[in-house]
Amino acid sequence: MTSPAISSAPPVDTWLYPVGSGIYCEPGDFYIDPGRKVDRAVITHGHSDHARAGHGAVLATAETIAIMKVRYGDDCAGAFQPLAPGETISINGVSVRLVPAGHILGSAQVVIEWAGRRAVISGDYKRASDPTCAPFELVPCDVFVTEATFALPVFRHEKAAHEAEKLLASLAAEPDRTHLVGAYNLGKCQRMIRVVRDAGYDKPIYLHGAVVALTELYQQLGIDLGELHLVSETDAKAMRGGIVMCPPSALGDRWSRRFGDPVTAFASGWMRVRGRGRQLGIELPLVVSDHVDWPELIQTIIETEAEEIWVTHGREDALVHYLGSIGRKARALALVGYGEEAE
Repeated sequence: MTSPAISSAPPVDTWLYPVGSGIYCEPGDFYIDPGRKVDRAVITHGHSDHARAGHGAVLATAETIAIMKVRYGDDCAGAFQPLAPGETISINGVSVRLVPAGHILGSAQVVIEWAGRRAVISGDYKRASDPTCAPFELVPCDVFVTEATFALPVFRHEKAAHEAEKLLASLAAEPDRTHLVGAYNLGKCQRMIRVVRDAGYDKPIYLHGAVVALTELYQQLGIDLGELHLVSETDAKAMRGGIVMCPPSALGDRWSRRFGDPVTAFASGWMRVRGRGRQLGIELPLVVSDHVDWPELIQTIIETEAEEIWVTHGREDALVHYLGSIGRKARALALVGYGEEAE
């Protein structure tokens, strides 16, 4: 996408490059999703492998800032600066804007322009429909920095609405068994509640204590999740035949014994691998992911028209190899500390 007029512009990797603490923009003197405390950080979204406490100043969407404060406390950074989607600011002459990534509420891609070049750091992203966050927006660029969580051809995610119907069909077939739905507490839990509501389920949904704070925040930020109750405040008999949202780790924990003989479900892109579900003892695997699958990943990379693809985490080698086979310039950044939270 570079025009002849700016062909002499310095290569992006001379001023934007990986360091031990994330991706560093040298002319702007800021980091994107740094893994250690820095003076100035731009944060793509609220998952803890991207958003950490202790930075001097944080630039992010208002929703991501709210999520960080719930997770880490109001004083988890020296200062916060919210940036509205599409709003552009200049940091030491570097143009910076945030556009939706479609991953979770508040998630954003960081669009950086300097010396006639544009780089997009996408963070984690998905192209599938999600009623709990703004949809992914494609931004053509010179360099596209992408995740590779599900960067193997085997990974093709189901539509969330289809998996919600599967859950409701199981409820109808097993009316005396409580359905425990394991879903990560930030993003996946709230999305699953919403898609089940959209599928017509209007009964109360019960919450494990670990998912309460962020679910309440989603409600405060305008995401309608219907009637919710705490498991700790509800008799087990009242939850029989209903839906309980919990962290995946709770499915095999002593906590789950109070429900007698529950149906265990797990909402994750990893449920595409049947052996993984069996290994975890999951009775009802739900293939729902907040990341792009293989076709969406390749589609997105092609649509950006980027001259270079940088891969941050996940199946880096597999993606780099494939892109090379179709004539695309790609390299793995080998960043550490990403992808540590449950999908």
